[in-house]
Amino acid sequence: MNTIRECFSLARGPIRTASVLLLAASVNAQQPQMPGKAMQHEHQAPDQVQGVEFPRFGRAQMKAGTANLFTLERALETARQANPTLRQAEAGIRAAEARARQAGLYPNPTIGYSGDEIRGGETRAGKQGFFVEQTIVTGGKLSRAREVFRRETTLAQIEAEEQKIRVETAVRIAFYRVLAAQELADVRADLAQIAMESLDTERRLQNAGQADETEVLTTELEARRMKLSARMMENTLREEWRALASVLGHPELPLQTVGGDLDRGWPELDEQQVEAVARQSPATRIAASTADGANAQLARAEREKLPDIVARAGLDYNHEPLANPLLTTGWQWNAQLAVELPLFDRNQGNIAAARSDLERAREEKQRVALTLRERASTAFDEYANARLSALEYRDSILPLAKRSYGLMFERYGEMLAAFPRVIESKRQLFELQSEYISALETVWTTGLSLQGFLLTDGLEAPTEPGEMDRTIRETNLPTPERGRLP
Repeated sequence: MNTIRECFSLARGPIRTASVLLLAASVNAQQPQMPGKAMQHEHQAPDQVQGVEFPRFGRAQMKAGTANLFTLERALETARQANPTLRQAEAGIRAAEARARQAGLYPNPTIGYSGDEIRGGETRAGKQGFFVEQTIVTGGKLSRAREVFRRETTLAQIEAEEQKIRVETAVRIAFYRVLAAQELADVRADLAQIAMESLDTERRLQNAGQADETEVLTTELEARRMKLSARMMENTLREEWRALASVLGHPELPLQTVGGDLDRGWPELDEQQVEAVARQSPATRIAASTADGANAQLARAEREKLPDIVARAGLDYNHEPLANPLLTTGWQWNAQLAVELPLFDRNQGNIAAARSDLERAREEKQRVALTLRERASTAFDEYANARLSALEYRDSILPLAKRSYGLMFERYGEMLAAFPRVIESKRQLFELQSEYISALETVWTTGLSLQGFLLTDGLEAPTEPGEMDRTIRETNLPTPERGRLP
């Protein structure tokens, strides 16, 4: 393409330039191309061109029709109904509530048979009867145990809220990744068509003796590269759709055209969002709830050193004969009270462990806040740079590229510019549009990640409340690289 541009530069002389322009016009008249429209019929004459066609968003949506679009609202509703992690979180709440009920139940009494000096023979002496035994829990240990599991219920509820945010954020990010891939697929197809237009022009110039084989081969290599890029983008679109369908809970969902505005309604964030993530994230609340749970565990461990009382009462029938051989001693009551002496085991080990766990949990709150602030800062930096790039493309770079392409098109119609320069200007415009789409994708994905407190993995299972909670889990912040041509 550099050789072609040199061929048409004024530096080579006005006579040479004019002759080549006339040659290009005559070649185009024989088999014209329409630089303003990437998919125009190849036999349309240049004088039939009414204007240039710039890259625009939403072409796939226009082809599909409004009624056939897969919207973000539909995606969110599908995920709420089918994503398995949400049902896991609800089951976790029910399990924690059941454990809290179980922890507060009083021990069951024991009933049994008792016998003493049982023997047969003529005297039939001995005792036989039954007894009831009950453990009396002291020191309010049951209420302390119930409080421990109530904290687990609270933790499970926060986990469920966190999982809802995680799933909805993952769905939104996946949806906009599909939307960006959909837009990029159109632009890559346009670039492939532009490259074919350029190749066709080079071949005609070669036939006219104005280009050699090396220039044709170079242009053909670029055309093949653009065609490969377009096909790879189609594969990427299908891959992004499969990722979205998996998060929704319907992996068998067929590929559909998604509806949305990639270049409007961006997430509007400032640096205060970093502090908001650190303060308001469910991870911070989980860390605080874990510290409360550790405090409840310590209170329970301190009460466990108080021994329980075991009470036992029974009724035995004594067969021992009295002075009157026809009479026996008969029914006799018995009772027992027992208590363990805390001489050696005063639960001191568990108390010390609970104190250490409480200290760890308190430090965990600070660690979580610092970690969230660090990760949010990194994400915000990526968001801010992407937003700066998107604004620059939208407000400055793309308008200049469109103006350049439009002027080149007009000069071509006035026989003041060669057709290869029009093609080159058009190619540059569509490549810039591709870069703009990639910048928009990063704005959306990082912005949504920050709004969702960096909770982006919609298929990660919620932590079971009975286990040590991982308050900071993998965020999988997306870093798309699709703006770069292969």
